[in-house]
Amino acid sequence: MPLIPLAIALLAIVGLVLAMPLLLVQRYRIGKSRRRARRWIANVNLAAFILSAGLFLWAAAITSLWIPMAFFYSLLGLLSGGFFGVLGLALTRWEKTPRALYYTPNRWLILILTVAVTTRLLYAVWRGWHAWHTSGHDGSWLAASGAAGSLAVGAIVLGYYVTYFAGLGRRLRRHEKHRTS
Repeated sequence: MPLIPLAIALLAIVGLVLAMPLLLVQRYRIGKSRRRARRWIANVNLAAFILSAGLFLWAAAITSLWIPMAFFYSLLGLLSGGFFGVLGLALTRWEKTPRALYYTPNRWLILILTVAVTTRLLYAVWRGWHAWHTSGHDGSWLAASGAAGSLAVGAIVLGYYVTYFAGLGRRLRRHEKHRTS
């Protein structure tokens, strides 16, 4: 009987791996779609991404005990993501109407971020597998797997969205201020 839960767990993992290409395509399609700017959504997203970034940096600081430079790479990734967020705000198409503000994120920037995360995940799996088999008893396969670089790419995404939603909220406040006056 203990084999049934194990089989279900393995099927769930295999199903998620097989669904990954579809999930990535859907993530790209949603990421580049036209949306109505709503203040409460921008505020909730900003708060959630700030919390995520804080927890991420905390985990990276703890991880740096085992993986050298993990915190530094994560911090560098967060700052780079902030730069991409500012670039994303500048490249976003804004549509002002009397009733609302609509925005369409730049499709190329969303594609670059999606491909970067996908490529880094695939590379991390390959590098981790390779490091696991080639590291001796004196080295850590986790440190050799390139996990610090993977943390940096994850931090780029977090930094991008923190900056993007902060800029979206600012832009929305300006739009509402001009609309009422």
